[in-house]
Amino acid sequence: MISDWKDFLSKAGAEFDEAGVAHYGNPRRELSVAITGNVFADLSHYGLISVHGEDAETFLQGQLTNDIRKVKDTHSQFSGMCNPKGRLLASFRIFHRGDSYYLCLPSSMLEGVINRLRMFVLRSRVTLEDASDTFVHLGISGTDAGEDLQKFAGRLPGNVNDVLQDDKLTIVCVPGIHPSYEVFTLPDTAMQLWDKLNVQSAPIGADAWQLLDILAGVPVISPETREDFVPQMVNLQLIDGVSFQKGCYTGQEIVARMQYLGKLKRRMYLARVQADARPAGGTEIFAAGNSEQGVGKVLSAAPHPDGDYALLVVLQIASAEAEDSLHLGGADGPPLALEALPYPFAEASGE
Repeated sequence: MISDWKDFLSKAGAEFDEAGVAHYGNPRRELSVAITGNVFADLSHYGLISVHGEDAETFLQGQLTNDIRKVKDTHSQFSGMCNPKGRLLASFRIFHRGDSYYLCLPSSMLEGVINRLRMFVLRSRVTLEDASDTFVHLGISGTDAGEDLQKFAGRLPGNVNDVLQDDKLTIVCVPGIHPSYEVFTLPDTAMQLWDKLNVQSAPIGADAWQLLDILAGVPVISPETREDFVPQMVNLQLIDGVSFQKGCYTGQEIVARMQYLGKLKRRMYLARVQADARPAGGTEIFAAGNSEQGVGKVLSAAPHPDGDYALLVVLQIASAEAEDSLHLGGADGPPLALEALPYPFAEASGE
């Protein structure tokens, strides 16, 4: 984290853990206001990879699930990176600024993704760098939160994935249960924006922002779930994270075969569970009465203001649609309650 920015956050009441800002003194209230009010968050627990050079576009086109040619200064996209078996190694948002593409993903995934991409650079004129301290990264969400951001920036991107940029700011409209934006800027500008937002909105920590991502159905691959799922299993095709028209990339044959020839047997669902501790990514889910083999796994989890946990889980479709109850960690573990995602389960049409 940029030292001047960390000092500013400390004075603003931030409590830190090993990943970044944990909370601002009242975690339960932050979870509640994240769902019902206007909020903003430091997102330093996410990192950035910069990719630049003459061959950057061609190089990324051969590695990622989405069509990098559609990423412009005015448009971002969600995407993934697969192994040769079509299993996701990472998921991230990509935007373009200046002469670089930027991949935004959890800091815990950064080193592995950079090392993996470097394996394929060969003679390509491409440079890959950890650019996490290039910008301050903020998240803003709420029915009215965009008003103060618009007053500060002059205007806002209109649709999800749209980007607005000037010499000081990159603003990305992102999915959310309320209008939501992510901002990349320098510390001085971030401090000015923070003070502007802090009048009518409340700062929240990493858990509260993760809760918003989970409720929005945004899949985030972690070290615990790396190589567990093909893109369709985490609904990547339903949030415009996969192109079936772009041509070859690592794992593309498997991903395309599932889309056109196979029958999808697992997909991602939103769930709630009452548990003693936050369920870890990769924790298995079982159907009642069957302790021999799991029917799914936890992708991500965050505390909910009601006192339980909100989860994104990848489940066998047959098990999710059956009347048998589902349980965390074992057939006699805490029961899961499935809830509706904010987007339908319509299959992709090949776009």
